[in-house]
Amino acid sequence: MNGKHIGVAVAALVLATLSASVAAGEPTGKSKGNVARGKYIVEQVAMCTDCHSPRNERGEFIRERWLHGAPLDFKNTVPMPKWAEAAPPLAGLPGWSEKELVTLLTTGKDQKGEQPDPPMPPYRMTRDDAGAVAAYLKSLPPPSGK
Repeated sequence: MNGKHIGVAVAALVLATLSASVAAGEPTGKSKGNVARGKYIVEQVAMCTDCHSPRNERGEFIRERWLHGAPLDFKNTVPMPKWAEAAPPLAGLPGWSEKELVTLLTTGKDQKGEQPDPPMPPYRMTRDDAGAVAAYLKSLPPPSGK
């Protein structure tokens, strides 16, 4: 095999591998980076885990239920309408499409055009950041039965 044929064979192998990973639903190189970026935003910037992940009696996160929703252990100090008693699950995006979540995170409005119930902030993320968050959350296994 000459150099030209080797290059064609390598390109075909790369294309076949990429096609197989996309068909299997595996993240490609670009989406792997997007998922990692989303994880960073969720866990280190927006701190979604603080409300949306349950904790044990010692206050430690229950890793097996990461972002599976949790009761809110704090209350507002003044009466506030529509205060959420629990944070919904985010892992796997149950009940949400990635597009709907991007809209929520970029406009502060949900599928019905309303702001989320407090204490959820009405985020105004960039489309790229919101897309990365949606990609990360979608990549997580949803709570059983969702």
